[in-house]
Amino acid sequence: MKDERLLEMRVFRTVVETGGFTSAAHGLGVSQPFVSQTIQRLEARLGAKLLHRTTRGHRLTAEGERFLETARRVIDLVEQAEADWQRGEAQVEGHLRVSAPIAFGLDRVTPHMPDFLNRHPNLSIDLRLTDDQESLIDDRIDVAIRMGALPDSSLMHRRLCGLQRIIVAAPDLVARYGEPRGVEDLSAMPCLAWDGSRDHLNRWKFVQDGETVTFRAASRFRSNQGMTLFQMCLAGVGVMRMAEHLARPAIARGHLMQLMSAITVRDDGAIHAVFLPDRHLVPRIRSFIDFMADAFRDPDWEEGTGG
Repeated sequence: MKDERLLEMRVFRTVVETGGFTSAAHGLGVSQPFVSQTIQRLEARLGAKLLHRTTRGHRLTAEGERFLETARRVIDLVEQAEADWQRGEAQVEGHLRVSAPIAFGLDRVTPHMPDFLNRHPNLSIDLRLTDDQESLIDDRIDVAIRMGALPDSSLMHRRLCGLQRIIVAAPDLVARYGEPRGVEDLSAMPCLAWDGSRDHLNRWKFVQDGETVTFRAASRFRSNQGMTLFQMCLAGVGVMRMAEHLARPAIARGHLMQLMSAITVRDDGAIHAVFLPDRHLVPRIRSFIDFMADAFRDPDWEEGTGG
């Protein structure tokens, strides 16, 4: 039986303490509709109105004030019980299922796994590498590593590090076509493109003559798998917009060149650990998220300047 009463109390308390549904959603790392629907379910279950909605925000009803006092007391007791347990008997053990994109998983997640397993000898891990976005519920995923902008959902997330994609090509490809200075030059060069659900990554943005220009990358070769596109780029098949964690080391080795850096629009995305609400309190999940956050706090691929 699924009991969401504690989650409802946490959401209600956050709405009151932050002053609104939008600010509560931001603080909890969930969507505004999730917060609104949670409050509606809570009020329906209790049979009482807890908040008055006004044009200026939200105001507690008398019933809401009484329930807030109870909710705070319950949450405090639960958090204290968990803290006592974690200081004493909590163990990182059991089975952990993690999902990650193929390229990032191979290049950056997998190398950290021996250290994490050595720290927690009673834990086993199922690391699933896929460029498809798996369902945490249907696929029984404890933590998913996801890149880029996150869609609105009821899922919780923790930012691990920033994400930038840059335009790169193999030196021999640049030698054949010349180094592009603008979108017109780029249009004359072969490119590599994503297929399927990653098609949005084929829209590359530049600032040219003071205006933002979107270049639509078309290609004779497309793939839904990032590591395949990376290998084709190294082989000189085409120009690619590539995540820095792959691109910077290849640039440092002389295998790739960064192109059009002065006019490439910077991304505002990030790499996140995504998990179900309140699952971060489970020791094996919390320890993995903390470990990943520490591992990527100062990403080594951001040290290079490229080009």
